[in-house]
Amino acid sequence: MAHLGSRRGRALALPVGLALTASLGFLPSGAASAAELSDVPTAAVATDGPMLSYVVNVDNARWAADSVRKAIAAAGGEVVVSYDQIGVIVVHSRNPEFAKTIRQVRGVVSAGATRTAPLKAAADDSLDEADQALTPAEIKAAEAAATGDQDPFEPLQWDMPAMKADKAHEITLGSRNVTVGIIDTGVDDTHPDLAPNFDAAASANCVSGKADTTPGSWRPKKGESDHGTHVAGTIGAAKNGIGITGVAPGVKLAGIKVSTPDGFFYTEAVVCGFVWAAEHGIDVTNNSYYTDPWMFACKNDEDQKALIEAVTRATRYAERRGTVSVAAAGNSKFDLAADAITDTTSPNDTTAATRTIDPKECFDYPSMLPGVVTVSATGAKGLKASYSNYGYDVIDIAAPGGDRTEWQTPDAPAVNGRILSTTVDGGYNYKAGTSMASPHVAGVLALLKSTHPNASPAALKALLYAQADEHDCTNPYDIDGNGTVDAVCKEGADKKNGFYGAGIADALAAVRK
Repeated sequence: MAHLGSRRGRALALPVGLALTASLGFLPSGAASAAELSDVPTAAVATDGPMLSYVVNVDNARWAADSVRKAIAAAGGEVVVSYDQIGVIVVHSRNPEFAKTIRQVRGVVSAGATRTAPLKAAADDSLDEADQALTPAEIKAAEAAATGDQDPFEPLQWDMPAMKADKAHEITLGSRNVTVGIIDTGVDDTHPDLAPNFDAAASANCVSGKADTTPGSWRPKKGESDHGTHVAGTIGAAKNGIGITGVAPGVKLAGIKVSTPDGFFYTEAVVCGFVWAAEHGIDVTNNSYYTDPWMFACKNDEDQKALIEAVTRATRYAERRGTVSVAAAGNSKFDLAADAITDTTSPNDTTAATRTIDPKECFDYPSMLPGVVTVSATGAKGLKASYSNYGYDVIDIAAPGGDRTEWQTPDAPAVNGRILSTTVDGGYNYKAGTSMASPHVAGVLALLKSTHPNASPAALKALLYAQADEHDCTNPYDIDGNGTVDAVCKEGADKKNGFYGAGIADALAAVRK
């Protein structure tokens, strides 16, 4: 997963005032958000602060069109876009007191700044190592080992037989009626392994919080991360005699770019991504990131609470419209079911401070939001990857994400323990992370949707978990062999556990009717 992070599993318990209705996704008309509320702020408005982006969550869509919109202007805000479907308004303001002021307005449930400072560079933490290029020797060996209708580099993809995707492809490659949206850093749809399956009409750039459909806007620009392009190849690289093969090489792919040039995934962009997916026929979304600048956003902070609320509304809206959302569990080796976690990286767009958080009150979102499929990573030997987050009743399912080759060495002819996939400019490289595990599950869900075209998101998730290959806890877990236990796997009576959830995603089971 990119610093790029994500997790999921248990239901999100929202505080009073943040409860979401099942039918609408936001509070009913008339719900109170504070004891004493006004329609329009009356205090003088400062305009000398830095331009920041905010989300304003309202209790009914009608407020977005009248009184709240007027209050936003009076408080020094400019509406960028209003998602009336879910009651979320994206606003820009130079008023340092904007969020505090607008929270007192009748009809506003929560509001908060989506960032803490101007943008700066952020690192991709797919794994704490550099990506690895495909070497000429590996190319030669792979091409020599390819048999039958295998694509040339398929012998290097140990991850495909690990989840029986190679056997699934003998039955079907997936349906052209199924579309997977890659909510990420952008997708280079000019890649010859991606172009045959790419759907430009279902693609957009959501970085500003408002969808931009300019042709090519969904692509990473020169110098930007290839993360989304790599994810796209794992999901649906075409079986076309070129390069690699994806889990579901017959389905369509859409690129939904939500990452800034510096690698930040801010709330307004993520909300736009899910709403776009919901309204453009996208069946599955992959989310290999966490929403910046907080690795965990906490309900007891007014700004962070609003960010959780906005993305929760968006993911629930997407599911109501038929979209299944999949997300990476994260690469920090955290037990997400622990009583406390030490976060030393937040906020990551200014100066981070060490804080101890309760994962029952603070969430890595979208991955820990209700209804989102949370994916942990395994290596070439089927063990939890060294970096992968875990946690009983948080991890839903596991899939190949790669690991250090010396710790989990693949069987020949594969030689690298990471995941081989597409990169920009027509190339291929290896990456590892829960970012790489999540798209494997998104691909299996695309095969399930191909097999069961009328199945609801809930039914597809139930099939995904029921068909997973059960994987017992790995205890003791000493992945580096130094004699020290690196993590403890908790197993439940439901045959699920904290490392692998329901088990390893099974592509072959997904295509059997």
